[in-house]
Formats: sequence, structure tokens, C-alpha cells
Amino acid sequence: MELVEKLTILGDAAKFDVSCSSSGTSRTGDKGTLGSAAAGGICHTWSADGRCVSLLKVLMTNVCVYDCAYCQNRASLDKPRATFTPQELADLTIDFYRRNYIEGLFLSSGVLVDANTTSERMLRVLEILRIDYRFAGYIHVKIIPGTDNLLIERLGSLADRVSCNIELPSSGSLERLAPQKLPSHILAPMRYIQQGHQRFLEDGRRSVRAPQFAPAGQTTQMIIGATPDTDHTILSLSKRLYSTYKLKRVYFSAFIPGGTHAALPPAGSPVPLVREHRLYQADWLMRFYHFDADELLETTRPTLSLDVDPKCDWALRHPEYFPVEVNAAPLETLLRIPGVGVTSAQRIVAARRQGTIALEHLRKLGIVMKRAQFFLTANGKFAGTLQPGHALLRSHLADGTGISQLSLFDTPEQRALEASVRTPLLAVPRARLGS
Repeated sequence: MELVEKLTILGDAAKFDVSCSSSGTSRTGDKGTLGSAAAGGICHTWSADGRCVSLLKVLMTNVCVYDCAYCQNRASLDKPRATFTPQELADLTIDFYRRNYIEGLFLSSGVLVDANTTSERMLRVLEILRIDYRFAGYIHVKIIPGTDNLLIERLGSLADRVSCNIELPSSGSLERLAPQKLPSHILAPMRYIQQGHQRFLEDGRRSVRAPQFAPAGQTTQMIIGATPDTDHTILSLSKRLYSTYKLKRVYFSAFIPGGTHAALPPAGSPVPLVREHRLYQADWLMRFYHFDADELLETTRPTLSLDVDPKCDWALRHPEYFPVEVNAAPLETLLRIPGVGVTSAQRIVAARRQGTIALEHLRKLGIVMKRAQFFLTANGKFAGTLQPGHALLRSHLADGTGISQLSLFDTPEQRALEASVRTPLLAVPRARLGS
């Protein structure tokens, strides 16, 4: 098979893994090396659906011994299969880098024979890049569940970021849709990576020459909508993953039906991407705004609102906390005001040390008054036309625009599918999920 044909098949097969951000590490190029991972040295391009792309994102192989019902590369699907040799993929990465197409590599894979066999081939790619070609660019590698710790150790020493996908929000869902995968085979590598990264951080405080281990940390991905698991279940799991395994990020991937299976949603009924968007917003609130999963949702109300963002939804359900006086409220309370981000809350705290803040000052501090006006006062003055508990406020804050859902993958088949089931989606970049 020609190399370009392999790239077409394996590049397309990698599109379902969204946990490939090129961030979290900084490494300038040294004399005699090729490339760097400095934050200012990453060149970005934007895909048709608004995603930021700077990596060669590809599978080692789409041949897989597993038959996970939700996977587009599962063993039972009749589709073209291909496998890179380690040398082919390393040469392709270097060639693309020299052409200024990419600044790094995101490498995942189907399971060829078993986890260790696959991981050994992926490790060989990293060894050729780092040792033979002295490539200093960004590398993110996917850890196959069930991989031996010795292989994980070596992969982590060569990659900037590693990830092991949790796949589904509950063990019951995993057993039903991916019976060949065991939760312990996923969680054990995550624990080993967390311990290795913690060791790297502690050793790095003592010596700049300490051996590295996944300096950009680890991430994971969760498929949503393939099972009946609620948003509350998903966010509660995310909270446990952050606290237990110190993840840098949990990524959510809306399930796209691509076949027939009794336990899956029928073909032609993709999960609205607005649900994925709301989960990212809620995840952001938990990580940077000190919200708890049980505050945003509860067992009796387990689904995020699709009409308003999670922060507005929480504020609308708790009118007793508002309006907040910005000249007196502590930082933790300011962060709960819709339209007030982390930076603007810090600016408020700094500005009021110099004098009293008035309503006309708030926009200059970066506050989004379109939302914030209904939940705050400045020097006793209220700018909103509706009080926090007003019955019409929710409809006033609803941000659905009726814009057609953006194409997740730019293929004729996917466009044809999405044309038949148009779903409203916010025209908001994912990078700005904060306020």
C-alpha cells in the first residue's frame, strides 16, 4: 500500500479522538535538534468546524482486535485497514515538519495483536524521532489500556503528554458496549501515569537535570450520548478523575452513530453538539470557578440546560444569592456572577483597592454586562431591567441562535447525515468557555 493511501486511511480514522491539544509544555530548540515545543513556536491553523490544528493526528493502525460497539474502527466493521511501520510514520512526521505543515505529533492506535505489541510499535516511532532525528517538537501519545508499566514508563519519558481514554461514563456502560475492556485496565495506567508525573515534578524541584515523564501531564476522553448516562454522572466522574488522577483535561466527544447495534442510538440521530458544549462549560466551571458537580446538577435534576449556559442556569436557580455588590463581595462570590470571568473578577478586586467601582467602570474591567447586569450592583446601583428571580429572565438569557450545527468532520457522508438532522449550536469557540 502506498504511503499516501495509508495516511488517508489512518488520518481519517484518528478524527474521533478529540483529546489532542498542543499545550502544557515549553521547550525551546537546542543546537543540533529539530523543532521545539515552545508556546510561541506552535503554529496553528483552523479547521472548517473551528478547531485549532497544529499536530499530525494519526493512528499507528486501524486494525483492532477489539469490537467496541461505539468505535468506528471496531473489528467487525468492513472497512479499509492500514498499518504504518515505525520508520514510515517517523519519516512522515519529520517531512511534514520540514514543510511547515505541523509542529508536533498526536499518535494513537487500534490494538494490533495486543496492547503491548501495539505500544512497542508506537514506542519505536518515538525513539526514532527523539533519538535518531533529535526531534524536539511536541508529541502526545495515547496509552493503550492494559499496557505494561515498563512500556508506559518509556513512552512517558519521550512524550510531552500522554492520555488513556476512559471511554464511557460508567463501568456498566463499558461492560455493555466494550466487554473486552476492563475498567482496571484503564484506571491502572492512569494511576501509574499520575504517579510518574508527580515524581517528575518533585524531582524537577531538586534538579533541572531530572528525567522527564509526561511534562504536560495526562488527559482522557469520554464518549457522551452513546449510553443513557446522565450529565450528572459524567460531571461526577470528571470530578473524581481530576481529584484522583490529577488530569489536565477531560475531553467530551459527542457520539456519532455509524452502524447498527441494539444498545446504541439509531443511525441518523447524532448527539447534539450543544450538549457536548455545555459539558465543556460545566467542566470549566469546576476547574477554574470552584463549582462542584453536585451544585451544577443533582440526581433529581441530572441534565444540563441546553438553553442557557451552566453558570447562568445555576444563578437562575439561586436568586437568593443575587444581586451581588461588586465593591464588597469576596473573589469566590464574584466568580459566581454570570458574565464575570476569572480575570475580570481579579480586576474588580484590584480596582476597588483604588476606589469605589461604578456601573460605568464594569465594561472596562472585562465584564460581559449582557449577562452580568441582572446579577450585580455597583455602589448600590442595579443596571438590569429584570430582577434575578423574574420569571422572564431565563428566556431573556437563552443563547440559542438557530444557527445550524457546524460540521464536525468535513466529509460528504457526514454532511449528508447532518443535513437531515440540523441541530442548533452556539457560535462560540470552545477555547472561550469561561464566563
